[in-house]
Amino acid sequence: MTSKIIEKLKEVETTRGIEILLAVESGSRAWGFASPDSDYDIRFIYRHEKDWYLSPWDKDETIEFMTEDDLDGSGWDIRKTFHLLLKSNAALLSWFYSPIVYVKHEKFYNLFKPLADECFSPIAVSYHYLSMSKKYLEACRNDNVKLKSYFYCLRTALTGKWILEKGTVPPVLFSELFVLVDDFTRAKIENLIALKATKGESYYHPNDWELFGFLEKMIGDNEEGAKSLKGAKADKCEMERVFREIVMD
Repeated sequence: MTSKIIEKLKEVETTRGIEILLAVESGSRAWGFASPDSDYDIRFIYRHEKDWYLSPWDKDETIEFMTEDDLDGSGWDIRKTFHLLLKSNAALLSWFYSPIVYVKHEKFYNLFKPLADECFSPIAVSYHYLSMSKKYLEACRNDNVKLKSYFYCLRTALTGKWILEKGTVPPVLFSELFVLVDDFTRAKIENLIALKATKGESYYHPNDWELFGFLEKMIGDNEEGAKSLKGAKADKCEMERVFREIVMD
């Protein structure tokens, strides 16, 4: 499937007149708990020819595609990417930590990655994942729970806990978050991962109320802890310098 994805990205470059600077897998396949019927969530950053950026008019800065092979693609132009970076966009930051990389422009990566780390705002990203985890928690408050929702709740809650305890951009790979839980809870989660690998996206599973209680408490702790987190101090002059270097290269 990787070759099909790269072929599709090359097609997008040709038809849209762009160059893809970074393309990664996002979603459950990157997180490490995909179901057999999970889509491929391809996310990418691209740039146009430099003259494209000299126009005073607003332009479309997003490219999306969906194929019959379940390739779900979404990309942002470099200008939009910088606007989102300034806001410490959680999705964007996660792309630079994806374990599955399809395209990587080395010069772009080496210029942009330090900015991504510097622009990481613990409070902004924490509240992003807190909102998601609270939503998924409510979806799991039933005797039978869609296993997909349980994993989304686990991932976002543990990500919030990581930010509180580590203060760094959270890892994308779900298993790297397991250092935050005890061996008993980890075993429960690993058993569910093994089960999810054999079940479709729509599978419902009997609720583990003990695990639900663990999630509920962790999310409550995350909400309380987020109040004391700080923002980022982005250097906009340095961001502009890097933007110009990427566009003019």
